[in-house]
This record gives sequence, C-alpha cells and structure tokens, in this order.
Amino acid sequence: MAASTNVAPIIIKKKKVIVGGGHHGGAWKVAYADFVTAMMAFFLLMWLLNATTEQQRKGLSDYFTPSVPIARTSGGGDGAFGGDNMFSEETMLNNGSGATDKNPQDSNKSRGPSGVDVQEQRETENKDFASIEEALMGRGGESLVTTEALKHIVTRVTDEGLIIELFATKDVPLFEEGTDRPTPMLRDLTRMIARLTGKVTNNVALGGHIRSHPVVLADNPVWNLSNARASRMRRMLEGSGMGPERIQRVTGHADRQLVVDNPMAERNNRIEIILLRR
Repeated sequence: MAASTNVAPIIIKKKKVIVGGGHHGGAWKVAYADFVTAMMAFFLLMWLLNATTEQQRKGLSDYFTPSVPIARTSGGGDGAFGGDNMFSEETMLNNGSGATDKNPQDSNKSRGPSGVDVQEQRETENKDFASIEEALMGRGGESLVTTEALKHIVTRVTDEGLIIELFATKDVPLFEEGTDRPTPMLRDLTRMIARLTGKVTNNVALGGHIRSHPVVLADNPVWNLSNARASRMRRMLEGSGMGPERIQRVTGHADRQLVVDNPMAERNNRIEIILLRR
C-alpha cells in the first residue's frame, strides 16, 4: 500500500506581458502627429497665398530658384555644350549671337546667356500697343483718322498681339463688290496704319475675312477672294512704307470666322492687321 503524503501540488502560472501599453501600442500617435503637422503646413500655405501680393509671391519664388541662369538658348547645364541643344533644326546654337534660322532677324536671334525678361518685354509691348490705340482711336487727344473712318476700325490686345480690324459697312465697303480692288476709304486707312505702325518693330500678320455667300453657288468665291484681299492689303502696306520683312503671315479665312449673327452681313467683310508679339 502506497504511503500517503500531505505535500501540496505544484501549480505553474504563465503571465503574458503586452509591451507598448493598451490600444495596440503608440505608433498611431506618431502617424496622427505627422498628419496634423502636414495639415497645419497646408493651411499656412493657403493663408500665405491669400495674404501676399503677386509681387511678393514672385519674390518668394525667385528666392528658391536655382542661381544657374536658364535661357531659351541654354539649358543651364555645365557639360560639354553648356546645355545647348545640338539638334535644334540641325544647327548648333551660339549663346548671344546664334539663331536657328538661316537668315535670322533681330526679333528671333539669341538674347545672350541670361535670356530676356519676358515680363518686362510684354509690359513694354503693351505700352506701345496702348500708344498706337490712343493715336488711332483718339483716346489721348485728337485722332489721326476722320470720324467717318473711325466707324470702320476696332482694336483689341490679345496674347498674339495688337489686332487692328478694318471692317466694311453696308454703305461704305472696303473693296469693290466681288473683287480685291480697294475703295478710297481703305487706301486712306492703309496709309495711316502704315505710318502709325512704323513707330514699332513688331512683325505683322494679315488676315482676310469674307461674308458668307448662298450655298447654291457652283463656285463659292470665299476662299480665293479672302486670300486675294489679304494679299492686296500686304501690297498696299508695303507700298505705304512698311518693310516687307515685317510681314510674316498672309491668310485668307474665307467665311469661317463670322462676327455677327447674319452670315451674309457686310460687317463680316473685314481685314485684320496683327502686330505680333516678339
């Protein structure tokens, strides 16, 4: 018979220790702090954009701009070609004196390693355009054209340049009906515009526009006639003293860009003279 014993049984307890505290640790607090910091930076940025002027924002932008000059003629690199593009129209660019055209004009030659100040150039052009408009429309005093001639002129400044629009009226056309022969009114306007635009060196683009004709016509003349009138305007401007090298584009637009609801109205017969931006 086995001997009885009064020794208590041994009980082993296993205790699981969770490191990091409750709620699965504190990593979420770091992520939340990063999120709050990012939101604060975002709202500060929005406030700064609203509280500063355009000039102040440009100053801040210039402060963080790299000091290497970036120009149209150079990418600012320091390699063998200094950032120049050796594949531009298969012609090597030369800083300060080069151009991609075989016969470059002053307006499209390189401006040097630092380029040109586009904003300053645009402001200068806008002042020149405003001066021409004032002289043309008589806003700054006496107009260079008669009151009757002013009824045929509209000017506007766009991203392309200053547009001088000469348009026909029901009683006074710019060209004889169905031809490219100019009327005395258009000849007077052409001489005045050639003299006025001689104060600037901007290149010029010409566009001819024609009113619509009945669709029953077997040979619709709008394309040929609009192109012929634009070409006649080019010859008239050159004959009035405008340098031929300034005229860069002569286009016949036919009846594709009407300005009034009635497509057959005389008001759609017009010539556009555009002083192009540099």
